[in-house]
Amino acid sequence: MADERIKIDVAGAIATLTVARPDKLNAFDIDMLKALSSACDTVEADGDIRVVILTGEGKAFSAGGDIKAWGAMTPNEFGHQWVRFGHRVFERLATLRMPVIAAINGHTLGGGLELAAAADIRIAETQVKIGLPETSLGMVPGWSGTQRLVKRFGAQTVRRMVLGGEVFTADEASALGLVDAVVATGTVLDAARDYAGRIAKRGPAALEICKLMIASANGEDNGTAVEALGSILAAKTGDMKEGVAAFASKRPAQFKGEW
Repeated sequence: MADERIKIDVAGAIATLTVARPDKLNAFDIDMLKALSSACDTVEADGDIRVVILTGEGKAFSAGGDIKAWGAMTPNEFGHQWVRFGHRVFERLATLRMPVIAAINGHTLGGGLELAAAADIRIAETQVKIGLPETSLGMVPGWSGTQRLVKRFGAQTVRRMVLGGEVFTADEASALGLVDAVVATGTVLDAARDYAGRIAKRGPAALEICKLMIASANGEDNGTAVEALGSILAAKTGDMKEGVAAFASKRPAQFKGEW
């Protein structure tokens, strides 16, 4: 059965994914991670969707991982079933073909910040608090908090959160580049939809290619970006069409080097 704590709403070219576990501040458990991965597959398979908005229900964007979901795990279970799996799910979100906007409606802590960092654009309401409190629990950020966040926001900002335990206001986060815009309480979804509408007017193929090139330039999984771009280009050539046709007909291919 589908996990209704990850809601999908599609309006035209814009899909909104809502983390809907407000009684737990939208903290994740394993089933929610699976549901988020499935939601990513769903929106990517819909050719009409050009932008994704990611938000939380209630007072929080996300408090990250639910301690009850991982607190009793063995070290092996924790490392493989929780950390590595969550890492793969967030990477799935970060590498969606279309731009993703995080509409940060409430506090964004730990894995919640790692979730927001997987988006391309972050818009936060003014009351939001942002931080990585994992070291206060004797653990480390495990869903790319010390990797993607350093690449996107800089090592010193991440040091301040994980070593010093600093929690930033929305305005402070904006000054540090953690968020791209700050808006009034209760208005972030409208702001995100406006920005999504701007994106949706642009060429979807160009957006996808630019997203891959920017990720490559930023050192975010260069191999995947380069191979994806190369594969898309090869798939559009006359040579690939000829090669597939020749294979199906069991004849030698007659390549012409046509782009």
